[in-house]
Amino acid sequence: MERAKGMPMTTRTRGAGFTLIELLVVVAIIGILLSVLLPTLGTARYATRSLKGLSNLKQLGAGWHMYATDNRDLMLPGRFGDLGGGAGNPANLYDVGNGKKFRPRWAASLGPYVDLFAFTNPDIANDRQDYTGEVYLCPNASDRSDERNHGYGYNHQFLGNGRLVNGKFRYWPVRRAKVSTFSGTVMAGDSLGTAAGVPEAARLPYENNGTNQNSIGNESWPLDPPRLTATSDRGSGNSASPRGGADARQRGGRANMVFCDGHGEAMTLVDLGYRLNADGSFVEFGGGANAPSNRLFSGTGRDDDPPGIPP
Repeated sequence: MERAKGMPMTTRTRGAGFTLIELLVVVAIIGILLSVLLPTLGTARYATRSLKGLSNLKQLGAGWHMYATDNRDLMLPGRFGDLGGGAGNPANLYDVGNGKKFRPRWAASLGPYVDLFAFTNPDIANDRQDYTGEVYLCPNASDRSDERNHGYGYNHQFLGNGRLVNGKFRYWPVRRAKVSTFSGTVMAGDSLGTAAGVPEAARLPYENNGTNQNSIGNESWPLDPPRLTATSDRGSGNSASPRGGADARQRGGRANMVFCDGHGEAMTLVDLGYRLNADGSFVEFGGGANAPSNRLFSGTGRDDDPPGIPP
């Protein structure tokens, strides 16, 4: 095609490609946008995981009611008491839906009621199996799968404490009718384990199959109420154990909780009734204007003492 009249020989038609400077500007803009958006996306993912964790707890809460209905209104104990003889005693073995376990913790016992078993293959001889069912794992603490050092703790001190003292159960059997305010009683929730009873600076990372009482998540299948007494249970159940407590690991420094009526809430430690010492450890006893309160754990709506040593 002939050159148009009057068009200089050195003139060229610009293509659609970028110059090097334009390309660098685009790359810089994309980098700025990513730096702004990535934290937002990370926060959104964290919030989504928090909501999924709350959904998990609500599903376990529904299973808790079905368990009681199937068992003459008896509430599930945190763990069944040791009747002697270890795993060789059939009285210590309980059905978890797809097999039997030696004195299963509360969550595993709900397997037949939540349409998802706790373990792929329950092992009678293994007291520290990892939960494999998704509903048993908190998405924001998914590594806490050990059935002993579990992410979710049960309000066993008021709902069913199967630990034995002098041949007597601490507080079990207990019937569901004992709870007078279902909407105001915590059933289970995010648990910190015995690390709650030690200064924050002394806490250690989570250990699957670990036993260090300073480790986050150690012996966390029970959830101790905010206020304890000199004779109440605590943590792992022995007198030297630090206390347990809720874990504010969700968005905004909150802990996911499911209540006995099945509703779930993400709550601050203060709203749950807990109080902290200056070093970050959880206050144990009452007294003073800023004392912890068991109002949301007792089942009565009052700040009741946890059950003490059985007579």
